[in-house]
Order: sequence, then C-alpha cells, then structure tokens
Amino acid sequence: MYLLDSLFLMISMFLLIVCV
Repeated sequence: MYLLDSLFLMISMFLLIVCV
C-alpha cells in the first residue's frame, strides 16, 4: 500500500500547489 499512499500524497501536494 506504500505506492498508493505515495500517489495520494503526490496528488495532495499537487492540488495544494495548484490551489495556491
């Protein structure tokens, strides 16, 4: 499940940057 968590984290960071 490490890959899934990593992917989720990447998406979260990307959305955070896009929102800002």
